[in-house]
Parts: sequence; structure tokens; C-alpha cells
Amino acid sequence: MWTEELFHVKKPIIAMLHLRALPGDPLYPKDGSIDQVIAWAREELTALQDGGVDGVLIANEFSLPYEKKASYLTVASMACIIGAIKRDIRVPFGVNIANNAIATIDLAAATGAAFARNAFTGAYAGRSGILDTDVAEALRRKKYLDLDELKLFFKANPEGTPYITDIPLKENTKSIVFMCNPDALCASGSGAGQEADDQILIEMKAAAGDVPVFANTGCKASNICRKLDLCDGAIVGTALKKDGRFENFTDYERVKEFMDIVKEYRRKL
Repeated sequence: MWTEELFHVKKPIIAMLHLRALPGDPLYPKDGSIDQVIAWAREELTALQDGGVDGVLIANEFSLPYEKKASYLTVASMACIIGAIKRDIRVPFGVNIANNAIATIDLAAATGAAFARNAFTGAYAGRSGILDTDVAEALRRKKYLDLDELKLFFKANPEGTPYITDIPLKENTKSIVFMCNPDALCASGSGAGQEADDQILIEMKAAAGDVPVFANTGCKASNICRKLDLCDGAIVGTALKKDGRFENFTDYERVKEFMDIVKEYRRKL
């Protein structure tokens, strides 16, 4: 499986590096500076890597509410931050600009990311209105940029915003695999930090064939072994933060505790 080649372990844990609000974001403080955002990102990167994670996914998680079309300022800010911390990155890293698949691919090209995650397929309706993706354009953009080595993680059931049409998970998974050749699929709960039901993982894994399936939300120390029994890896964010709260910063001790459990689990594989 390609995941073992990239991350050098079975069932890798990809940690979320949630960038704080960026210039132009509603939550960006009046006296804020990009240098401060970079400093926070570097501190959290250190905690994640020293704690033993296998990869890092850098995302604009605090750019709330997320843009339907990423502004030049958002993409430029993320590229600036990644460029500033890249020399400190010791594990494979990926990128994710929320709700913006093509901008994510462009950012991956600019920064040399090894993988990217997004909702590449589907049409959704929710609190931010209607989001209509264009997977054909996204994959053609990847081809145009000659990013053959870039691995794409498709959110098969994105958290927080439902599909406009009620497509059964099994059929949707098979369709994504057949039409889009994803490198990996992500199984999500109802929102950031919310656990994906075991049945979702079971159904997605059964329908995915040889495509790796990652638990995308809600993994924590108390359930990670059970989740890894059902899938091929996990993307973890909230559980690695102080007190397990989304708004807090990464906590090295929580990262280490989590990864110690994962490493013990792997020894039994």
C-alpha cells in the first residue's frame, strides 16, 4: 500500500496543523501579524513531530466561516506560513484549504506538499449556502501541473454539510473510486472532532476496494485502536489539543500519549 511507502509505517496517523486565523479572516485580530501566526504554527509543528506523528496536514481551520472561493490573500498567507516553517518539517506534509479543492492543489504545487485533502466531489447545502465541486476541473488541474506524485484524499462524506441528494454511502464510495481514482478516502463524523460511526468505516472500507480509507474525524486515545481495526489510518486534530478542545493549541503530552497507544497497537500487527 502506498501509504506505507510514504509514511514508513502501517496505519499512519496524520496530525492536523490548524493554522490560526489568517489576514482577512473574520477571526484575525486587529493587532494580528502573520509573524505571530507563523510562530504559533512552528510551535504546534514541534509538539506534533516530537510527539511522534507520522504526517502533518496543514489547514486553514480557523478561517471561519469558510470561503466558497478562496481569496488570493488566503492562498498567499498559507503559502507564506508553509514556506516559513518548511525547513522544520520532518514528516510528510499535506495541505487543505477548506471548501476549495483547486486552490488546495495549487497550494500543494507551490509548497511541495506530498498529499492534499478536500471535498473533491459532490454538491452540498448548508449554513454557507450551496457548494458545487468540480472534480473534473480539479483532476485536470493536477494533471496540468504535472503533480503525478501528489496523493489526493477525497472526503467521501464531508463533515458538517450534507449532500444535496441522498446518495447511499456504499454507492457514492464506489462511484468516486470508479470515476475519480482517489488515492485515499476519508470517513467523517458530523463535524470537526465528532466521531465517525464504526458502520461508516465498515461500509466505506468494503466499497473502496484497494483504496485506503482513513478515519477523518473524532479519533482519540480511547477509540483509536478500534478505529484502526476498521481502516487504514487516521487524520487527527482536536484530540491532540489541550483538554481535547478544538479552539486550543496542540498539547505535546496528549500527542505523545496518543502515539504511544498507536505504536503499541502497531507492534501487534
